[in-house]
Order: sequence, then C-alpha cells, then structure tokens
Amino acid sequence: MSEETVPQQGGTPAAARPKGLLQQMEELMATLNADLSALDADLQSPGGARRVPSDQGGTTG
Repeated sequence: MSEETVPQQGGTPAAARPKGLLQQMEELMATLNADLSALDADLQSPGGARRVPSDQGGTTG
C-alpha cells in the first residue's frame, strides 16, 4: 500500500473536510423541523388550512 492511498491526518483544515454522516443527519433534521414548523403555522392560521372534500373515502359502497 502506497502513501497516496492512506488518508492524511493533519493537513486539511476543518472547514475543508467533508461532513460526517451524523452532522449531515442533524442538519437535515433541523431543516425538516423548520419546514414542519412553518407548515404547522400555515395550517393553524385562519384561512390557511385547505380542507379536503369529505367525499374522498370514509364510506364503502
């Protein structure tokens, strides 16, 4: 195995390193939570909720 295939331990600044999977997941979860909070606020606001017609399911016939 040559030195080229071994990852370097100290030469790369932290900002240039790729993010770890855990950090990516935390950022995605934070973004998802913000989107869901905005959606919830839209649905809670007067006139913000669009009702689905009641004829879509519920009874069989």
